[in-house]
Amino acid sequence: MSKQIQWFPGHMAKARREISEKIKLIDIVVELVDARAPLSSKNPMFDQICVDLGDEQSIEQSLSTFSSHMKRLVEITNEVTEKSLVLLVTALWIEYFKSKNLHAICVNLKNFNEYQLVINVCKEILKEKMEREAKRGLKPRAMRAMILGIPNVGKSTFINRLAKRKATVTGNRPGVTKAQQIIKVDKDFELFDTPGVLWPRFEDINIARNIALIGSIKQDILPLDELFIYAIEYLEKTYPGSVKKRYDIEIDFESDWIEKIYDDIAKNRKIKPVRGYTDYDRVMEVFFNDIFDGNIGKITWEKPDGTL
Repeated sequence: MSKQIQWFPGHMAKARREISEKIKLIDIVVELVDARAPLSSKNPMFDQICVDLGDEQSIEQSLSTFSSHMKRLVEITNEVTEKSLVLLVTALWIEYFKSKNLHAICVNLKNFNEYQLVINVCKEILKEKMEREAKRGLKPRAMRAMILGIPNVGKSTFINRLAKRKATVTGNRPGVTKAQQIIKVDKDFELFDTPGVLWPRFEDINIARNIALIGSIKQDILPLDELFIYAIEYLEKTYPGSVKKRYDIEIDFESDWIEKIYDDIAKNRKIKPVRGYTDYDRVMEVFFNDIFDGNIGKITWEKPDGTL
C-alpha cells in the first residue's frame, strides 16, 4: 500500500545514532519483539545496524570487544499458556526466527524463573568468544549485551527483572525510556539499555495497524475507524467467535455490519448514546481497551507465513 505513516520523535533519531556508535562496544544484541506481532514489532533498522558492522568485525584488533561474528538474540515476550492457540503460533514464530539464523526464545514477563534462561543463552552463545579472549591474555571482563526493541515492548520490565531491581523507568505507554543506560546484572554480565526505537516510516499500513494494536504507537496517528474495522475483520477470520464471546453479538459480513456492530457493542457495554446516537468514539475506546487488557483473548496479529 502506498500510504506511509510517519512516526519518528527526536529522541528516537538520537537513540539510533548512539546505538550505531556504541554497538561496537557490546558483545551480543538482544532484541525483544512482542508475541502479539512478532514481525511487525521487529525493527528492520536494527538489522541494518548489525549488518553495517560486518566488515569491521572481520578485523581482529587487540582492543576490539566484539568477535568476528556478532550474535543476535531475538526474544519473544508475551504470556502464553498451554490452553491457548497462542502457544502454537508462538512456536511457529520461534521456528521462523531460527530459520533466519537467529537465536529465539520465548519468555513470559510475569515469570521470574524464566529470566535466568536469557542470561544463560547469551553466555552460551558468547562462550567461545570469551575463551578466545582469555587465550589471547585479555583481562577477564563482564559480557555486554545491548537490549533493543520498539516502544512499549517490555524492555524496561525485562531489564528490571534481570537486574532484580528497578534499574529503569517503566510505563504502559510508548517512549518511556529516553536515554541509554548500562545496568550490571552480575559480575559476568552487563546490559546496555536503549530507548524504544521505531523506523522513520511505515510503508505497510498493516504493520502500523499491528503495532498500534499492541500499544507501541499511539492509535490516533491512524484513522481509528479503519483500525476498528481491521481488528474486527481479523478477529472474526483468525479467532472466530472471540468478538461474539466478549460482547454477546452476531456478525454477518454479508450485511451492513459496521454500523450494527457499533450499536451492538454499545448496547452490550451499556454505553450511553450522545444526542440520541451511538457514541462511536466511546465504543472504539472500550473495544481497544479490551484488546490491550486481554479481555478478547490472547491474540497474535500476524502469522509466520505472512498472512494477516
